[in-house]
Amino acid sequence: MQAGSVKYIFVTGGVMSGLGKGVVSSSIAKLLQLSNQKVSCVKIDPYLNYDAGTMNPIAHGEVFVTEDGGECDMDIGNYERFLNQNILKSHNITTAQIYSSVIEAERKGEYLGACVQIIPHVTDAIKERIRNIAKKEDLDVLVVECGGTVGDIESLPFLEALRQMRSEDGPENVVFVHVTLAPSLDVVGEQKTKPTQHSVQELRRIGIQPDLLAVRCTHQLEMAAKKKISLFSNVSVKDVFSCHDAESILTVPQMLYDQGIIDIIFKKFGKVGLVNTSANWDKWNSIVNSFAVINQTVKIAMVGKYVKLADSYVSVNQALKHAGAKIGKNIMIDWIDSEELNGNIDKLSSYQGILVPGGFGDRGSEGIIKTANYAREKNIPYLGICFGFQLAAVAFGRYVCGLSNANSTEISPNTENPVIDLLPEQKTIENKGGSLRLGSNEIKVEDNTLAFKLYKSNTILKRHRHRYEFNQKYLDAFTNKGMIFSGYSDNKKRMEILEIPTHRFYLGVQFHPEFNSRPGFPEASFEAFVNAAAHA
Repeated sequence: MQAGSVKYIFVTGGVMSGLGKGVVSSSIAKLLQLSNQKVSCVKIDPYLNYDAGTMNPIAHGEVFVTEDGGECDMDIGNYERFLNQNILKSHNITTAQIYSSVIEAERKGEYLGACVQIIPHVTDAIKERIRNIAKKEDLDVLVVECGGTVGDIESLPFLEALRQMRSEDGPENVVFVHVTLAPSLDVVGEQKTKPTQHSVQELRRIGIQPDLLAVRCTHQLEMAAKKKISLFSNVSVKDVFSCHDAESILTVPQMLYDQGIIDIIFKKFGKVGLVNTSANWDKWNSIVNSFAVINQTVKIAMVGKYVKLADSYVSVNQALKHAGAKIGKNIMIDWIDSEELNGNIDKLSSYQGILVPGGFGDRGSEGIIKTANYAREKNIPYLGICFGFQLAAVAFGRYVCGLSNANSTEISPNTENPVIDLLPEQKTIENKGGSLRLGSNEIKVEDNTLAFKLYKSNTILKRHRHRYEFNQKYLDAFTNKGMIFSGYSDNKKRMEILEIPTHRFYLGVQFHPEFNSRPGFPEASFEAFVNAAAHA
């Protein structure tokens, strides 16, 4: 990019939520990265929660955990997977964070007696947060996705701040991309442009003229629809892009590139000269193509508590697919509600692998305990993550060690055998938000174990999100019965990895390996699990 100011791309959304602003933002960022730009992404969430940590995954999708311990919106995970780079928690901006900083500054007297208002104080805080990220990371381009839908009351201060940034930084440094919808009605079969027209009108009403339109549609946007959108939106026809349904979100960058989006962005930013990026594209295309080269389907049962919404476990789903692509297998995931398994556990016999992801609380826990035991007894490859690690230990305590009523104190506070118990430092914590053991922690891995075979190192760094852990009072009882704890942290204060060496593949991890998995670079435990399932 030309020397000078940082460039900003602001992605807004209209008509309805769930159109794919995160995928559009990630795809544009990926195209810039492939063009040798230093780029990152920010997600603005206008809700009043301080972060996503206390939100129900069924209502809002998965909580993504960053290396530095942020509990963030799931779009942060999209950014990391597309760009293959870690994103800091500062890149997820919420209303609560902004207002908290403004109120704190007011209490300190930093506004010198001024009447503190949305404009300019709140909008200034938003702009400062965005600019500090770009400056601190020395970026060429920062892609900022504004969550919510244009017209929502909650997002107005953020949209106003973005409008001000274009005025202050100049149109040569700011591009607005608006994601809208052109539905096709079965009755008439034509693509309807009114939703897009009205959405752009709403955006223009608050002072923002979009530069580019990314139009979601079932089939490729027809030229007639493009011209109509252009006419009523004051956007050139060449700046209207079709974002039609694709087999994989990883193909969206190519879809946009083929329509010329990267050249248009560079021209708007005053880009001079061409950069040979063929080597970058070759690497990316080989990754994308690996997801199409499949010769076998592997059936995986994912037994969890939030299976009603696939986005609840989006990183786990993606990690399984990354692993499948690496070994040339198609992964078919069946999401099974653990509450439904209490009287029907044998339905798991038709699967080649069983995975239990993270979760909280007692609902459905008995079904998960039975699942972990079933996988052990039937020698079905098993991967337990966080809650799946903990309840695998509970199952082993009950059915192998003979510990009557073994349980987690999260589920049964007065259990006579608390195999899983609250972390000691958690016992004095009252607040729920931001109080878990979060972020990346160093784990030591024992030699001559499955874990060492997978990670090929005695030291690994993995992300965590939990407040309960294995109770080491039971360590000898477990090891005497054949379960080994091959990974630990904090000088063996916490057990991190469990495995059963006599089993085909039985691995539980207290951390969340799915957050480290990337297209083309699957996380080791997922790759080994899928490989074991494929050969089951």
